[in-house]
Amino acid sequence: MPGQRIDVHTHGVSDGAIAMIAGRGFRLTGGYKISVRWTPDAALAYMDRHDIAAQIMSMPVSFAGADDDPGFGIRLARTVNEGHAELIAKYPDRFGAFATLPADGPDEALAEISHALDELGLDGVVLTSNMAGHYLGDPALEPVLAELERRQALIFVHPEDCPYIDVLGFGRPSSIVEFPFDTARTVTNALYTGVFQRYPNLRMILAHCGGALPTLGWRIGEHTVMGRGPEDADIDPAHVARVLRGLYYETALAGSRNSLLPTLEVTTPDHILFGTDWPAAPESTVIHNIHNLTSFEGFTEDELRGVERDNALRLFPRFA
Repeated sequence: MPGQRIDVHTHGVSDGAIAMIAGRGFRLTGGYKISVRWTPDAALAYMDRHDIAAQIMSMPVSFAGADDDPGFGIRLARTVNEGHAELIAKYPDRFGAFATLPADGPDEALAEISHALDELGLDGVVLTSNMAGHYLGDPALEPVLAELERRQALIFVHPEDCPYIDVLGFGRPSSIVEFPFDTARTVTNALYTGVFQRYPNLRMILAHCGGALPTLGWRIGEHTVMGRGPEDADIDPAHVARVLRGLYYETALAGSRNSLLPTLEVTTPDHILFGTDWPAAPESTVIHNIHNLTSFEGFTEDELRGVERDNALRLFPRFA
């Protein structure tokens, strides 16, 4: 029987999309091997084992066209999103999806936003921490952010390899530290470039409790007093604190005290959501993470129920 939890961070795409990605020689795993092949049946069985009522799917990788195939990113995003829509049509109470966008440019992204949200009825949009090297705050992403705020669309911010991963990654899986750092990097740049001044009503969910961001929250705010770059926005510690408090944070690979305590320093329990990162995270790790979350002494019983279900229902009311 379906459970109660709402998992806002899970990955799975159709065989057609996987074949397109593999055909270009790309990888989706952050540098480690995924041992479970995603299928709808495997996902439903996994959900039932872990008291999960519904999952919000995403493919957190941005692709652009190449010289030999300029339409690749556009075709792939369309294939992924239409596959998600087919899955939701078959299991409307069990699955949702954040739309994937092509990384070719704002016009292509805006076209896919319209198709995915207006025609396919997906639940929001996934933005990678950088899209082909463009971070939040880059002028190339301004039209996308403006449109997402206008629509009040839910945005799932998921980390992606930074452009210098070959130097910074030391050959290790990006998910160890580079993914958490890139989440902090993109939100910090968004703060300092005034993104949240221009678009104060953005609704963002940060993967992995924001990675390194909550731990750095006070430091980021204090540096607005110590000195900003000459082109930076006129922000102050109160602005940084207000923005961080209003973001949402999900608990995939971040359900332990190490992540939850800093997160609760920058926001409140009603802005924390349940996530698993399956099947990118193996089921054994998901089990450990759920144990950490449910045994965390910093939540009351009502607050934990909010994290696991009620907070997400306010953002995704169709699952109620």
